[in-house]
Amino acid sequence: MLPDRESLPQAGQPAGGEPPSGIEPIAAENAARILAQALEPYLADGWHILDRGAYSARLTRGMRNLDVRVDLLGQIETEESGLTPLQDSGRLTAWVLLLALLLVVLALSAALGIL
Repeated sequence: MLPDRESLPQAGQPAGGEPPSGIEPIAAENAARILAQALEPYLADGWHILDRGAYSARLTRGMRNLDVRVDLLGQIETEESGLTPLQDSGRLTAWVLLLALLLVVLALSAALGIL
C-alpha cells in the first residue's frame, strides 16, 4: 500500500521531515559578483576566459587551465590543470591549417610568377 501524502517529504525539507538547516545558498547574482571580484587578479595576470557562468569560470594561459568556482555558500574554489585533449588537438589543427595555407600561398605565388 502507498504511504499517506502527509508522510512524504515536502519540497525544501529533508527526507526525515525536520526543517532545513539555517544555511541559505547565495543567489546567482551574488555569486556572479563574487566570481567577478575573484577573477580580477587572474585577468590582470594575463589569463583569458574560456567559459563563464554565474557560479564558475574557466580561464587559460599558455598550457594551463584554471577553474574558478563559487560554491552555494559563497566560498571561492580554484583548481589548476593542464590542457584537455580537445584543446591540444584544436591547437594542433590550427597549426596544421596555418602551415597548409602558407604552402598554398607559396605555390600560388610561384605559379603566378610573383616569386
